[in-house]
Amino acid sequence: MDFSQIRKFNHDLLSWFHENGRDLPWRKTKDPYYIWISEVMLQQTQVDTVIPYYQRFIDWFPTIRALADAPEERVLKSWEGLGYYSRARNLQSGVREVAEKYHGRLPDDKKQLLSIRGIGPYTAGALLSIAFDEPEPAVDGNVMRVMSRIFLIDEDIAKSGTKKQFEQIVQELIREADPRAFSQSLMDLGALICRPRNPLCPVCPVREFCGAYKEGVQSEYPVKSRKAGPVAKGYAILLLHDEKGNFLIEKRPEKGLLAGMWQFPMVPGTKKAAFTEAAEKISGQSVRLRKENFSCTHRFSHLIWELTLYSGTCRIPETMDETRRWLTLEDLAELPFPVPHQKVIQWINENRGT
Repeated sequence: MDFSQIRKFNHDLLSWFHENGRDLPWRKTKDPYYIWISEVMLQQTQVDTVIPYYQRFIDWFPTIRALADAPEERVLKSWEGLGYYSRARNLQSGVREVAEKYHGRLPDDKKQLLSIRGIGPYTAGALLSIAFDEPEPAVDGNVMRVMSRIFLIDEDIAKSGTKKQFEQIVQELIREADPRAFSQSLMDLGALICRPRNPLCPVCPVREFCGAYKEGVQSEYPVKSRKAGPVAKGYAILLLHDEKGNFLIEKRPEKGLLAGMWQFPMVPGTKKAAFTEAAEKISGQSVRLRKENFSCTHRFSHLIWELTLYSGTCRIPETMDETRRWLTLEDLAELPFPVPHQKVIQWINENRGT
């Protein structure tokens, strides 16, 4: 695009945005901290899902200092059900850096932002353009889809070099626009109009600039190499409890999938004998297991859990390390659990006394 085309593109896009942009809670503020929270939550998560989590999170942690000083378990509890929990831990780590190094104020310098844990090029660009009105590109999958169609970019968007190409294009466009509105307008265009499937091209405000629309090849863009599909693994969840309604739970490792979350013990495999052996090893006593009327399939990006539930009565183990607790059902509500284990807690509530 030449200069006049860029100005026309921006005018048409921003005019559409001001009339049709989404009314989202984080757009009612220019507080960099709140915008940072929203951008982290929106990674790999739908907007409608994020809204109630965002509102609760800023209620619980209204300031950088409040989040910096909060116990990690409290932060994970606020994130419970949102998934990708490393985002919450990285956010808190980054907030602690800001509290210590920058006196609780996010810097408006790109290099400094990128030095903060959990802030990559996209988040830095979003913060600079949306919170600080700086002409910095914020390029994610949504934006690459839009730009690949408009400019007919055939490069694989999974490659880092391709992303740099998109950043250069968006950099040229945003220089001639209101940065805050421009970044948000591209986000909305990708979400509302230039969708992955069945894009609404007839009502697109910038269709006259779109190469894919002119050629009728929208479905062929963006170009992206396929990843291997997720691997399915079977587990039994062990619901070990005593006669008074206390349950044995354990903490997941501090690194890796669902790090730092609490769960009922999980045993891989499909054989009841192996589950019984594991239950007796965990509790240090003989346990008779019963298969319950519960099953659950939980999908991660790279993994599928296929879960069954076995329950057994036992006494409180004589010795337990800090990674295990013996708690009442009411106490479980205070701790962060992954979604499938939340479903087990729900199942317990629905089946108490049966």
